[in-house]
Amino acid sequence: MQHDVIVVGGSYAGMAAALQLLRARKKVLVIDAGMRRNRFASHSHGFLGQDGVDPAEIARTARKQLEAYPALTWVEGTASTASGRKDDFSVTVETGGTYRGRRLLFATGVSDQLPPIDGLAERWGKSVFHCPYCHGYELDQGRVGVIATGAMSVHQAQLLPEWGEVTFLTNGAVALDPEARQDLMQRGVSIEETTIERLVNNADVLLSDGRQLSFAGLFTASRCIPATPLAEAMGCALMETPMGLHIRTNEAKETTIPGVFACGDAARVPHSVSLAVGDGAWAGAQLHRSLVFPEG
Repeated sequence: MQHDVIVVGGSYAGMAAALQLLRARKKVLVIDAGMRRNRFASHSHGFLGQDGVDPAEIARTARKQLEAYPALTWVEGTASTASGRKDDFSVTVETGGTYRGRRLLFATGVSDQLPPIDGLAERWGKSVFHCPYCHGYELDQGRVGVIATGAMSVHQAQLLPEWGEVTFLTNGAVALDPEARQDLMQRGVSIEETTIERLVNNADVLLSDGRQLSFAGLFTASRCIPATPLAEAMGCALMETPMGLHIRTNEAKETTIPGVFACGDAARVPHSVSLAVGDGAWAGAQLHRSLVFPEG
């Protein structure tokens, strides 16, 4: 059986794209490894109509709604290879099975490369975050720490005083020039240049000189890369952004390979659930147009 579109990645962007296509009565296959990026978070915020809802519940509800469309096929598994050309693509799943489709959409999300600080990874999504719009309000204007990883961290520290009293922990990752230092100070940001030993308790920072700083929450700018190398292995061009690598696409969400599209966190910055859903909906509509107007 040949599907109209194979969607690799069944999280928010992938399902949003699939919904548009299913409503156009296209045969859609979704291959999902079940590894949502926000699986560590207990609540999703900033998504209209779903504010404060468990992100797993949002995903379950969305899948249930997709499954009401008979043209949907859902495969749980990890896509291991993808190949082919426009109108004749194939994707193989690790557990066995090869599927064919006229178009291919990568909605695989990204992997967060976190700073190697003891105690940080287990607090990711719980008391250490990347997006103030998603998690800043719940800190109730308490003390906020920004752990530097690079140039994007300065931007985080400049923005976060909207949500609380900010301390910028440079941790040897950023050398502030006089202009940046002055800007942060004018915004009321405290600068802490002692290196971090580890994170303890909920969101406390133990410094290498023995001091312990307590915060309501911490933010850090992870470097993002596509969660799977499939798109790159096919030959899709990647693009370096201030947040890391993503799959290069044009305005219609088509990659540098004709017939292969990408959307969501893997193909845009910045990142949030609502932005991923919007990007997926647009990609789904553009995929449909590519099937209706193949030479367009």
